[in-house]
Amino acid sequence: MTKVAVVLSGCGVYDGAEIHESVLTLLRLCEKGVSYQCMAPDMDQYHVINHLDGEVIEGESRNVLVESARIARGEVIDLKDANTADFDAMIVPGGFGAAKNLCNFAIEGANMSVQEDFLRFAQGMHAAGKPIGLMCIAPSMSALIFGDGVSCTIGTDEETAAAIEAMGGKHIACPVKEIVIDRERKLVTTPAYMLAGNVAEAAVGINRLVDEVLAMLE
Repeated sequence: MTKVAVVLSGCGVYDGAEIHESVLTLLRLCEKGVSYQCMAPDMDQYHVINHLDGEVIEGESRNVLVESARIARGEVIDLKDANTADFDAMIVPGGFGAAKNLCNFAIEGANMSVQEDFLRFAQGMHAAGKPIGLMCIAPSMSALIFGDGVSCTIGTDEETAAAIEAMGGKHIACPVKEIVIDRERKLVTTPAYMLAGNVAEAAVGINRLVDEVLAMLE
């Protein structure tokens, strides 16, 4: 049976995984009759944000794996224990956790680095020829996972696109309901909440991303 690794980065758009994107991903996989396993790194998140006012909560610390369990209803494993041989594909929802916890793009821009457990797993999936879906801000990591020349999208934000190009990626502008496919590298990306005005708009592109990732397994 097909099994997809869904990598989460906490819980909440400003400091973790984007909840709508994560749930829509899991819903679509269920609708397609596909098994999945949520996973996240066992580490302190970069910081904690008050989602009412967008301000950093000073002196508070939260764990990415523990926070991700909120979305996964407790069914989440430590990313360092994940074996690429057990999975057929990988999908990463966005949210600032992807750019603060899975990597530090939000802080370092084009000088970013990727969290070691995530990079090992993602590069292992790529090396095994398994399809990968990245959404929202997560495609900012594309060049460090796939190497120079990889095609991806984060939508239309010029500053983020320029950073992707500076790292060796090829950014393709894309509307919210569409996807960008790099068939050579089996990478599918979509803007999701980089552009979406509501959950219904985000769902269209996310569903297309999930469907394309699964189609690459056929």
